Amino acid sequence: MGANSSSISELPENEYLQKLSGSEPISENDPFWNQLLSFSFTTPTNSADLKLLEEATISVCKSLVEKNPRTGNLGSLIKVFLSRTKELKISAECQNHLFIWQAHNALFIICCLLKVFISRMSEEELQLHFTYEEKAGPSSYGVECEDLIEELLCCLIQLIVEIPLLDITYSISLEAVTTLIVFLSCQLFHKEILRESIIHRYLMHGRCLPYTSRLVKTLLYNFIRQERSPPPGTHVFQQQTDGGGLLYGIASGVATGLWTVFTLGGVGSKASAQLEQCSPLASQSLLLLLVLANLTDTPDSPNPYRQAIMSFKNTQDNTAFSSSNPHAFQINFNSLYTALCDQQKSDQATLLLYMLLHQNSNVRTYVLARTDIENLVLPILEILYHVEERNSHHVYMALIILLILTEDDGFNRSIHEVILKNITWYAERVLTEISLGSLLILVVIRTIQYNMTRTRDKYLHTNCLAALANMSAQFRSLHQYAAQRIISLFSLLSKKHNKVLEQATQSLRGSLGSNDSPLPDYAQDLNVIEEVIRMMLEIINSCLTNSLHHNPNLVYALLYKRDLFEQFRTHPSFQDIMQNIDLVISFFSSRLEQAGAELSVERVLEIIKQGAVALPKDRLRKFPELKFKYVEEEQPEEFFIPYVWSLVYNSAVALYWNPRDIQLFTMDSG
Repeated sequence: MGANSSSISELPENEYLQKLSGSEPISENDPFWNQLLSFSFTTPTNSADLKLLEEATISVCKSLVEKNPRTGNLGSLIKVFLSRTKELKISAECQNHLFIWQAHNALFIICCLLKVFISRMSEEELQLHFTYEEKAGPSSYGVECEDLIEELLCCLIQLIVEIPLLDITYSISLEAVTTLIVFLSCQLFHKEILRESIIHRYLMHGRCLPYTSRLVKTLLYNFIRQERSPPPGTHVFQQQTDGGGLLYGIASGVATGLWTVFTLGGVGSKASAQLEQCSPLASQSLLLLLVLANLTDTPDSPNPYRQAIMSFKNTQDNTAFSSSNPHAFQINFNSLYTALCDQQKSDQATLLLYMLLHQNSNVRTYVLARTDIENLVLPILEILYHVEERNSHHVYMALIILLILTEDDGFNRSIHEVILKNITWYAERVLTEISLGSLLILVVIRTIQYNMTRTRDKYLHTNCLAALANMSAQFRSLHQYAAQRIISLFSLLSKKHNKVLEQATQSLRGSLGSNDSPLPDYAQDLNVIEEVIRMMLEIINSCLTNSLHHNPNLVYALLYKRDLFEQFRTHPSFQDIMQNIDLVISFFSSRLEQAGAELSVERVLEIIKQGAVALPKDRLRKFPELKFKYVEEEQPEEFFIPYVWSLVYNSAVALYWNPRDIQLFTMDSG
């Protein structure tokens, strides 16, 4: 792009741009459109150049916004595009590069213009711009429609679901997905969640509605297939003429700048970079899917895109669809599972996995039945392990996925049967062999400890502990390091408890002689830390009462740090839950004393294994089973809609919005 920088300042004077945005109406059969639509370009990735280009051509956009009510040139351009899309399917089958190339260029210009219009005006004003018409006479292209916005939206959806994905159609398919995202981008310019939107209404009712499930299915398959972008030039028609042909009057350098001016790229997050580079269509399709799935329900009907995501089935599933669900369809779950496992480095793929596990019971049942569950769980654990490098939303999603999985007892049993070798990304200790279950415990405990020292987020704590609690009754053959970390976490909590208690006592003493300043809320801090300590004691207790004989390493760690538990034996908040732990410590301590001094680790473990068989089960008091279920907060859209749009803002391919214009979220949350 650097080589073209000299021509950027000349863009506002470009004759074709001036005519498009000028005072003269251009009829739909004017040769101008062929000239305008015959350019070659390579979308730049340098965000600095793209920002410069946007600034250089802003006068063109302002002029079009001002003149369009009289010229109707935006409507004419859209009608030219609509007329050409009627032949797209045949063009793809006949390998008609020229026709597809010009249709793509028309859509690209429309998308560029729309993005500026939407960022600068209300939906009502935008709707008006679609109604302005050139007054010269009837439509020469035979595209007469009552509502041009609905016509265009419906055409874009048909293009995505009906045009076969080939090298020559890749760019126009990507542009159609991008244009739908742009149509929905009005949300970026509002602080509040849009619950009533003209564009939403078009997409959720009327002519677009019958395409709902086909659009969701196509976007999912785009994500699954990860089709790579074709090599540059495969979609470009090269006219070998001198002068007046299709490339007439537009220097390729200027065109390169012009047609990317409104669609900046290159600001994606690191986590998404690989996904975008491999397949821009897969990346953009996933973002559109997430945006559609998170549109708010209308008062008279639920979001049909979410309904489709909630109800689709496996292609292997032969059971009949419910007649009450018009949005049902089938997809290959094996392919979907593989893509989800491969793509978890990006926020978008993790969010999709969360949505499917939480909302689609068919997907959840399938995932939990997989015998290679480690392929899905390991990438999720890696997200949590690298918590410092991830945004908090990505960490939450990964954690909630684990919580949903641990609601299933079969999952909790099977993860201890999967043995892993050499986990290279786990740096604290060399793990040459460990079960998936023990690794999961290690990573969750590490997340809790990170949270205690850094973010101190109660929500994160709660979900981590809930996942451990769900698994605790099925802990099996815990790795010695995992057992140590459980007790080490309890030790850390115990120290924190004593520190807060001491601060509260000193504060109280100091306040007796002074009424000037309010007391810090140590009582609340103490209450929170005691809740967490009780939860940890319940997790240890649950393991001891349900699978003591399977976990000699945990008993060993408990005995090694037995003094830690002394202060909680008589504490009113913990007395009941301490009974079993106290009994186990006493029982095994007694057996070790009988065996004599200077025992090796191996001998201690042998005594513990023998004792576990000898300990009468009825001596351990039964407590209600620890089970926690993930429930979405009320009004989840307040969390998910800004999150999804921050992903679009950061990761969308070749799309850029001026950060000063964004109202929905602050830049540091995007």
